[in-house]
Amino acid sequence: MDKISAPAPDAWEELVTSALLGTARRTPPGVAPSPEAPVALLDAAAVETVRRRAGLRAARAAQRPQPTPEDTRPPLPAAAARRLAMLLADRPGTGGGGRRGTAPDLMELLPQWLATANARGYAAPPQLLPALLDAARGRTDLRPAALAFAGSRATWLARLNPDWRFALRAAPGGGTALPSPQDTAGVRRLWEEGLFAERVALLSAIRAREPAAARELLATTWATERAEDRLMFLDSLRTGLGADDEPFLEQALADRSRNVRATAAELLSALPGSALAARMAVRAGACVAVDHTRDRPTIAVEAPHECDSGMERDGVVAKAPSGRGERSWWFGQLVEAAPLGVWPGRLGGRTPEEIVALPVADDWRNELHAAWCRAAVRQRDAGWARALLGTPAAPEAGGPGAVSLAERARLLSTLGSAERAEWVAAFIATHGLSEAFQLLGVCGVPWAAPLGRAVVDALNIARDAGSYPWSFSGVMGLAERCLDPAEAGRLEGLMAVPDEGEDASPGAGGYWAEAFQRLVSTLRLRATMAEELGVG
Repeated sequence: MDKISAPAPDAWEELVTSALLGTARRTPPGVAPSPEAPVALLDAAAVETVRRRAGLRAARAAQRPQPTPEDTRPPLPAAAARRLAMLLADRPGTGGGGRRGTAPDLMELLPQWLATANARGYAAPPQLLPALLDAARGRTDLRPAALAFAGSRATWLARLNPDWRFALRAAPGGGTALPSPQDTAGVRRLWEEGLFAERVALLSAIRAREPAAARELLATTWATERAEDRLMFLDSLRTGLGADDEPFLEQALADRSRNVRATAAELLSALPGSALAARMAVRAGACVAVDHTRDRPTIAVEAPHECDSGMERDGVVAKAPSGRGERSWWFGQLVEAAPLGVWPGRLGGRTPEEIVALPVADDWRNELHAAWCRAAVRQRDAGWARALLGTPAAPEAGGPGAVSLAERARLLSTLGSAERAEWVAAFIATHGLSEAFQLLGVCGVPWAAPLGRAVVDALNIARDAGSYPWSFSGVMGLAERCLDPAEAGRLEGLMAVPDEGEDASPGAGGYWAEAFQRLVSTLRLRATMAEELGVG
């Protein structure tokens, strides 16, 4: 059998020939003529069949992998495990994805299911890990939550299947176990000798626990790091950024890499008490003043005439983008980096609302207000964000400083969840849903009751008006994922096909009925999913 276990390349053809001619006339390779030859032929054919199906030649067995790490988290409730199997079976490519009709889109509910399961601290069922990793491979937005739910077993499996290699890239240090903070020798050794991904993971982990220790570790090798590595390491200081980081960041302003200098300047400008912020305040303040010679107080702007070396060192990019004036480009960067707290004193003791309401001379208004918007987002200043947003019912549907929906969304992100929802609800009540999609995307999930009611009321108005229903499909999809499931009862009356007026789009009534039926069934399913996971 030794020769059969290591067959020649034409072993299968030899076996077929022996079978056709009969073992009395031709015996299989390595088998002596005997009454047992037919049995040996069948045994050899069975072994070779297995080899051919496996696609591999027989070889010595490889060393078995180490057992998977134990997951000490509590197991999923049985009903929740069955639900997860259903959600994973519905992913695109398995026959269930992509349908609409009145049935919920299960794959779109998977991110919310994973977030809830992770919040409850459950462990993933081992038998569902392959399907979960396959789903995360196809959707990058799922990966953080899916890998957190899968735990250490995800990296264990990823080492055995190259299709799941993304799990190794996403895991800290490529799945390498990081030394404990108490293991100072191990930390030092990994920092000085580890792969880049391992070093980034180590620095990030230490920064999350002890910001000062991470900064000190980075300082030990800063001068010898490559420029692209310095940039990545510097970015990790965003976590826990504080005044103690200023001396290190000030030194980084002299870095030979322009990108490193720009990142250091950005981080320093997010610290209103930093020396860089003070320098920027002086520069920006010299460009902006109140002109009292006009009929009413007006902001006058005198943009810088040059970008000197000090400005460049502090992160001002000298070369303007194509189609942009140099002076306005420099001016916007100065105002964006200046602490917002400097302006009331500079502009007559006015509040942010009063400052934003002042007219601005010589068409500088948009540039000035846009820079203040960026500063409010960078410095997380809710007071200035409110002033720049204005009232939701403003005729321009935004505010004096918000020049785009994307900018309004960024300003809203600085407000608390309840205030954000209230502002967007009032915006929808005044202006409808046509411009609200980006604003809804920054609201907390599930939507607060006032926001949910505003969305449903606006959809109902559009339905009664016979509007083109497909133009609201994006908002309807958001509602399926974000509306509070408790709102399902209010929607039951909208599930019937409405009477279509003369101006209604053909077939719009049927579409609206189908959309509301799907919304109600999705909300009820989400409520059931929450119960299965032990929520409420």
